[in-house]
Amino acid sequence: MFKEALQELVEGTEGGLAGLLMDSSGIALETYAKDDSPFDINTIGIEFSVVIGSIKRAAEMLEAGAANEIAVGTDRLVTIIRTLGDTYFLALAMKPDGNFGKGRFLMRTAAPKLIAELA
Repeated sequence: MFKEALQELVEGTEGGLAGLLMDSSGIALETYAKDDSPFDINTIGIEFSVVIGSIKRAAEMLEAGAANEIAVGTDRLVTIIRTLGDTYFLALAMKPDGNFGKGRFLMRTAAPKLIAELA
C-alpha cells in the first residue's frame, strides 16, 4: 500500500522525483524514486529527520501548534515534508520548476490513508 501511495504521489506531481515514508528516527518504511532521480531519497529523509525534530520543538516552544508541513527549496531540489502524527513523515522531492501546489495537495489527501494504515 505504501509503495503505491508514494508512486501515485511522485508520478502525479509534475517534476516529482522521489517519495519517502519514514519514521522520526530516520528509518525508511518505504521509498519510490524515478529512474532519472539525481538524489538519494533515503539520504534526504535521514538528513531532514533531524531538521523536522528541531522545527517541531520550535513550534511547540512558540506555542504555535504542531508543525505539519515543511518545505525546503534549493537550486536543484525542492523537498516537501508532511508530518504524519508524532512518529512518521512523508517527503516528496521534486525539481524546482515542478508543480509545488499539486505535490502539496496530493500529500495532504494521502496523509489520512497513510496514517490509518500506520495505526
